[in-house]
Amino acid sequence: MTVLDARALNRATLARQLLLDRADVPVLDAVAHLGGLQAQEPQEPFVGLWSRLRAFDAAVLSDLLTGRRVVRTHLMRRTVHLLTAEDALAWRARHDTMLRQRVLGVYRRELDGVDLDELAAAGRAVLADGEPRSMAELARALAERWPTPGPRALGEMLIAALVPVVQLPPRGLWRTRAGVRNVLLSSWLGREIDPPAPEGADPVGEALVRRYLAAFGPAASADLRAWCGLAGLPAAVAAIREELVTFRDEHGRELVDLPGAPRPDPDTPAPVRFLPAFDNAILGYQNRGRIIDDVHRGLSVAGARVVLVDGRVAATWNVEAGTVIVTPLRRFSRADRTTVAEQGRELAAFLSDNESHRVRVAEPPR
Repeated sequence: MTVLDARALNRATLARQLLLDRADVPVLDAVAHLGGLQAQEPQEPFVGLWSRLRAFDAAVLSDLLTGRRVVRTHLMRRTVHLLTAEDALAWRARHDTMLRQRVLGVYRRELDGVDLDELAAAGRAVLADGEPRSMAELARALAERWPTPGPRALGEMLIAALVPVVQLPPRGLWRTRAGVRNVLLSSWLGREIDPPAPEGADPVGEALVRRYLAAFGPAASADLRAWCGLAGLPAAVAAIREELVTFRDEHGRELVDLPGAPRPDPDTPAPVRFLPAFDNAILGYQNRGRIIDDVHRGLSVAGARVVLVDGRVAATWNVEAGTVIVTPLRRFSRADRTTVAEQGRELAAFLSDNESHRVRVAEPPR
């Protein structure tokens, strides 16, 4: 069986994630291809798409949100993701059990004795009037009936697990600050979510495997689980195994992939790319060694924005007073430093609507 080393997997990841060459595809198609973008920080998906698409126009993504073509909702890993409306409707029911389990993992004691199906029905009844509500407002509406758990536990269980909702614009619009206001996913999109599959069938799980591999492969089952949070997908992998090709990584793990998906030559040059906080190019794997060194792995869960140099995390970045500040994690060659500065200037222009082109590359650690 062919062994793919970390560099080969890195180049495959960059190609699938539209980071090896910026893609000339519509924004909606890019969101679909990526299986959504993690989006608990509302402005971060704009940077993620700017790094992946040629001539990305932030207003287009804002228009897709207000036009109800993409939505912000809790889904994979119980985190807020930006998804196409079609994927949110098709995938939500398959994630229900995982979402409940993850909230219970935090609030099991507070929610002990609460009939969750009854709580879900009550939450839907409150939201049925179409009035946008914050999580706290929804919890307060039900606190008299369920006084023991407390508003935080009630609200988290309702909004992040039991009741499929979307976060309404202006939350998530370009260069806009707005609080979270929730309405039912079905009422916002004018269509009920797709029902669960009959017992013994898992068409959504099989679709998720194919979609994940298209955007993240080659990968192991553990990587797939790390991306979506679902525990039951090994059976879906097995069900479509005849469609897939297999490899091994340097640690002996079996990797599966779509046969026609890109696996570039490991020596393919990789451009400098600026990634937003919590980008799935890093978080979408159990083994993140293909893109980030173990010593820096904590950056991926701490919300650090990172810079890829030769395809790997080599710096963090932030913005201060319109200036993109790059903090290297290692020494750069002169050529790399120049390219990082060039990309930083372009990012500064994007973030400021061309009002600033300032970038500062700090000194590397000694």
